[in-house]
Amino acid sequence: MKVKSNHGGTHRFFRSAFTVAVILVVPNALLAHDGPHHGDSEKPKGSRTWTLGAEGVHLHGTFVTASAGDVQIRRDDNRLVSLKMERLVASDREWIAKRLEAIDTLNQQRELHFVVQNRPSGDGIPANENAMPLIYEHFQPFSKVLKLRLDDDYLYVGSNGMPDHPMMIGIRSWQQQVPIPQKYFGDNAWRIPLHPVPAKQPMSTKDNFLRGAIALAVNGVPIFNPLNNRGDDALLFGELDEYGGHCGRADDYHYHIAPVHLEKTTGKDQPIAYALDGYPIFGYQDQQATDFAPLDSLGGHKDEAGQYHYHATKTYPYLNGGFYGEVVERGGQVDPQPRAQPIRPDLRPLRDAKITEFTQPKPGSYRLVYEVRGQQGTVSYTLAKDGTAKFEFVDTDGRKTSETYSPGDDRQRGGPPQPPPPPRDGNGGRPPRGGPGRVDAPVDLSSMSRTNAPGFKVSSPSVDEKHFLSVDCTCDGAAQSPAITWKGAPEGTKAFAVTIWHTAPDKEKSYWVVYNIPANVTSLKQNAKGIGSIGINDRGQASYDPMCSKGPGLKKYHITVFALSSKLDISPREATRAKLRKAMKGRMLGASTLDVLYER
Repeated sequence: MKVKSNHGGTHRFFRSAFTVAVILVVPNALLAHDGPHHGDSEKPKGSRTWTLGAEGVHLHGTFVTASAGDVQIRRDDNRLVSLKMERLVASDREWIAKRLEAIDTLNQQRELHFVVQNRPSGDGIPANENAMPLIYEHFQPFSKVLKLRLDDDYLYVGSNGMPDHPMMIGIRSWQQQVPIPQKYFGDNAWRIPLHPVPAKQPMSTKDNFLRGAIALAVNGVPIFNPLNNRGDDALLFGELDEYGGHCGRADDYHYHIAPVHLEKTTGKDQPIAYALDGYPIFGYQDQQATDFAPLDSLGGHKDEAGQYHYHATKTYPYLNGGFYGEVVERGGQVDPQPRAQPIRPDLRPLRDAKITEFTQPKPGSYRLVYEVRGQQGTVSYTLAKDGTAKFEFVDTDGRKTSETYSPGDDRQRGGPPQPPPPPRDGNGGRPPRGGPGRVDAPVDLSSMSRTNAPGFKVSSPSVDEKHFLSVDCTCDGAAQSPAITWKGAPEGTKAFAVTIWHTAPDKEKSYWVVYNIPANVTSLKQNAKGIGSIGINDRGQASYDPMCSKGPGLKKYHITVFALSSKLDISPREATRAKLRKAMKGRMLGASTLDVLYER
């Protein structure tokens, strides 16, 4: 595929109608201010987003001047702010340096050419759209539902995050969230760099950026890491609908794989999304094309003109497997980026549910239909202009309940307990037929194993046919580490690592960490000793911490085996699960997980 370059032409923001040469002396102070830009009517022209690196704070305003290591910025509320330039992130400091260089060049010129621009259209965008950057053109097929603006550095995309295609249908691992329009506008809009810069050390998304978006589809829908925040492949885990999307805890719809269906609107030779580093994402490659070239580890390559871009793939990583360009990581996600705004509490998974229908009977009203073991339930909701949402739930026993939520509801701030939502087990709250006798939290039993490397599989002789862990491996028995067996490791594996962990309501907990297991070892016996290096569990001990639930009910734990391209250089005293995962960056060839159950 021959790719249109988004460089060079992207800098041609305006086409001049004519130029007039005049001779005059221009004061430095005048040239120090930003000229006109295209922006939202509520935002001053020339305004840009500044990031204070150490504080993680974002400032919106226009550049005024800079000297002696200080910079002055006029905020959008017209207040003048002075701060040390070193507090800004590198990209902002680089922008200032280029700006000062341009000002110096202009001040040394005696003859200045004034450009009279075409008169802009009513929305602040020039009537001649051919003069716009290519990235702006790539979002144009969806311009009726997007709000686009530019400054010197970024394209800002305003969106409510709702696509025009059916949503949610086909999901079989559902956390009871539903699509609600978001306010990705104004200062909370998505921003894409106009001039992406290759990173000195590109970062992979295998172990990074498990929170938040990594790309934005050209229809304004964010795209999250194909691995969910637990590190599982969201597609293989059954969490995605027919278009590769689902809703997060804030009822925010987003994709987890490349939205190749957008090619029907954009055309096959146009980007379907942009990674947040500024490089475009195209659809699947045509292996018969004359310009076909293999993809790198990040899922991208350069075209004949030397321009980098990513491609969608039908298997992991599905889209950009990392960032070829510079991004800022903070808190496990690309920073800055818009925030979703929940109006109701996030719920727990509904076991055995499959979503079969999602419709919009009338503007602002939605209806979702799901099935649990052959019985049907519905969630209907209506959104008012003031942001209030009225929900009606009909569970699989036909019982109706209703809830009304408003923006800023105490239930979003950890306020007092509220009446519970409808029963989640689809069986009137009674124990499921043939299942455990007592359940205090829904546990998804639809898939009890997964892998991101075909053929790589984990099993355990310490787990019975119903997936329950042997009592000897818990605090109720001998507290022995479980037996673990694996096969089909990826080619090139030089070492293995094993972790046992659990996602609790308050945090992710670690029970056993073993690493630098020799490549010729394919199993650990129950209560194994002397194989590999033992890391630190959440109790701060270099040992196996047996399952010992504080309360009754069914719990699910995870045994994950990692295949690595080399041994890890990390001290056992430092080898917590979190630090082990960081040490495995760039060395992980595959991971396979077996889920096990425990009940008290």
